[in-house]
Amino acid sequence: MLKVCSFLPAVTQMLYDMGLQEHLHGITFECPERALKEKKPVVRCVLEGKNLTSIEIDALFSASKHQGKDLYYVDEPLLAEIAPDIIFTQDMCDICQIDTACTAAAVANLEKQPELISISPESLEDVFESAVTIAKALGKEEVAYAYLDGLHKRIDIVVDKLRAARALPKRIMLMEWLDPIFNCGHWIPHQIAFAGGVDMLSNPSGDSIVTQWDKIVKYNPEVLVIAPCGFTVDRTLEELHILIEKEGWNNLKAVQDNAVFIADFDMFTQSSANTLVNGIELLAGLFHPDVLQVPEKLSMKYKHLNTAKVLHK
Repeated sequence: MLKVCSFLPAVTQMLYDMGLQEHLHGITFECPERALKEKKPVVRCVLEGKNLTSIEIDALFSASKHQGKDLYYVDEPLLAEIAPDIIFTQDMCDICQIDTACTAAAVANLEKQPELISISPESLEDVFESAVTIAKALGKEEVAYAYLDGLHKRIDIVVDKLRAARALPKRIMLMEWLDPIFNCGHWIPHQIAFAGGVDMLSNPSGDSIVTQWDKIVKYNPEVLVIAPCGFTVDRTLEELHILIEKEGWNNLKAVQDNAVFIADFDMFTQSSANTLVNGIELLAGLFHPDVLQVPEKLSMKYKHLNTAKVLHK
């Protein structure tokens, strides 16, 4: 049986979703909790165990990139012990995850050279295709098609209900980072579109970028979703004051209409197909609550910020 290491939490999640986790022997420290209980972390990070603010994390990553330093490292003895046939890596973001170049350096001295397969989606369709790439590498391509068929049916239900209700697209902003504020990019604008929204500050199929507050105020979103990369709802709440204290916050339409939501990152910035479809279903329920309800399974994955209560304090 082929032995695999996954250096991306999204790939790890999809291996589990498709029932292919028996092939998985090595993961990263950021992989889903179930995998961390069962598999060995091979990729580590110098930030593990540190409680830094958003601005501190951004500054550290920016400085490391400028200086050419790697924040991620591989447990090479453990990797040699596993002796994988395949390592799934990525080339989309050298800030969020270890990249192929760093992985190649780590495996250079291994007696057994694994195949390095880069999973670097830019669009939502790319994410779906990556599931096929993963399963095909393990000789289980048909598993991916069955997996994707179920996901496409879930999206179709959302789209069909919105179309039947003649729901008009809502003006949305989804933030990928708080300090500094980043817009959303890659597949997230596509998720928003399927859910019945449009984010004109976003960068579809491209990198998210720093977005100035005055631009957001002028755009004046009807619905604001805050889902910083790598942050759970509780972690985001620790720094929400950064937004609330900004001039013009109380005047935003989303704030006035009590339409501000905080969500777990894995439904948006983690590019595993099933979690992104969860994100579509969640967003649809937030954008158009008169047409669709947020699935019960996702009730703990987001928080409605009661801005009406805050405004009347």
